[in-house]
Amino acid sequence: MFFYLSGMKTTLLFLSVFLSANLFGQNVYIPDANFKAYLVGNPEINTNEDTEIQNGEALNYYGNIDCSGLNISDLTGIEAFTALIELNCRFNQLTSLDLSQNTALTELDCRYNQLTSLDLSQNIALTNLYCGSNNAMISLDVSQNNALTTLDCDELNITSLDVSQNTALTNLECIATSITSLDVSQNTALEYLNCSESFLTCLNVRNGNNENLVLINEENQVVLSCIQVDNVMQAEDFVENLQWVVSNEEVNSPISFSEDCGTVCSGCAPTSAIDIQVACDSYTWIDGNTYTSSNNSATFLTTNSAGCDSIITLDLTINTPSIGTDVQEIC
Repeated sequence: MFFYLSGMKTTLLFLSVFLSANLFGQNVYIPDANFKAYLVGNPEINTNEDTEIQNGEALNYYGNIDCSGLNISDLTGIEAFTALIELNCRFNQLTSLDLSQNTALTELDCRYNQLTSLDLSQNIALTNLYCGSNNAMISLDVSQNNALTTLDCDELNITSLDVSQNTALTNLECIATSITSLDVSQNTALEYLNCSESFLTCLNVRNGNNENLVLINEENQVVLSCIQVDNVMQAEDFVENLQWVVSNEEVNSPISFSEDCGTVCSGCAPTSAIDIQVACDSYTWIDGNTYTSSNNSATFLTTNSAGCDSIITLDLTINTPSIGTDVQEIC
């Protein structure tokens, strides 16, 4: 019995080693000929210098893959490079990019492709992201990338960008996007912001670190009437000394600074309501005024449950008392 078990253990151990070696030596599936040619032609990756990339070669590669400008349309096979640190795949024909297995990635440059979406939720080590000039991309979620320090999302067809979780961010470029509101008040480390050629109606840069911020906002496509800042006099001085370049050249409209731009930068959508009241003789409304005649034009500004402006309009009907005589005769 003892020798039988020992023999079985030896057999299982041999089988395990055989399967591991077999799996380790299997070829990575790389359907795009241009991408495969790049990998096979890189001696740091293709260490045995054959015509394939084995799983072991991919798993053991810790460096940088720069396959930019090679007319690649499919990056399948990149998932095998689980220790990959940097990826540069710009100037290609990519319509999708799956990097969910590349969790060690710290830098990604995928600019000038045809990407429609980009899921980076598993790439929490990412510090530098360059994803601009993917004109088909309509949304970008970087809420999981808390280590991000540099973000380039120029020329994306996005209408919003939430960077409130990216507190390590130092450089942000969102030139020529359709973003209407940008709030960097949580980005206290921010040193450079360029949101030129945008559709901004709100820009909140009150992050407590304006003195170290270089702000560029030129040729704004719509009227950006107010920029929320740490200190108005300081902001005006930055403009005078060209630390901040701020203009509405397209619409020739001045931009003002304020420490509180109100609802313009609150992120709130104002609501409205009508208060219908019927009273006799007179009525004292929520505005503190007493009305003795009907009124449908009085308004009162308050805040709703979300803390946003709510405008209430009074629709009041005042009825006048009636007077009559009741004549009665009795025995």
